[in-house]
Amino acid sequence: MSDFDDDLPEGLEDVEEMDEIESFDEIKDDPREFVNEADIAVAAWHEDGRWTLAELSDPYDIAQIITRLKSQQTNGGSIALIAIDEEFFILIRVLGSHISLFLSDATAALDYPVAEELLEIADLPIPEDDEESGPTGHLEILADLGMSGMEISALCDDEELFPDEQLEAIAARLGFGEEFAELLDL
Repeated sequence: MSDFDDDLPEGLEDVEEMDEIESFDEIKDDPREFVNEADIAVAAWHEDGRWTLAELSDPYDIAQIITRLKSQQTNGGSIALIAIDEEFFILIRVLGSHISLFLSDATAALDYPVAEELLEIADLPIPEDDEESGPTGHLEILADLGMSGMEISALCDDEELFPDEQLEAIAARLGFGEEFAELLDL
């Protein structure tokens, strides 16, 4: 995946120019009723020696999720863990001005606009109809937090796990599994 700092696609240009972005602590809106109750969108950030989590209101709005993650300026950055329609998951990490993106199944872009948008933002090719499914993007997105790309890849290959279970395993590995499960009533 091409990592990028200032090459923001259409719709994200104003993210850098915002004078003030509300922090997660100031967000009072309730998460909307998702089209599919299996959809998950959670932000996590680490500061003062502990993880803090917040549910994101729309798992389909990648630009808004990146904006919200940018509002959390912590040393470890912030992470979005997103599961869509019991089919695939997305990881987004913002660390300073650096944005890393990961999609558990590139072929999801053929059926889901949110996956297609993520590939466009990451400047990754849209797969062909006959391509095998598989992960794409920055596989080492969580390596500095203790979860290697090989571990993430193994989770993507585990056909017994649904995306919410894969995200729960990632959250547990990073040290906020209980908080993640509690937030989502898993």
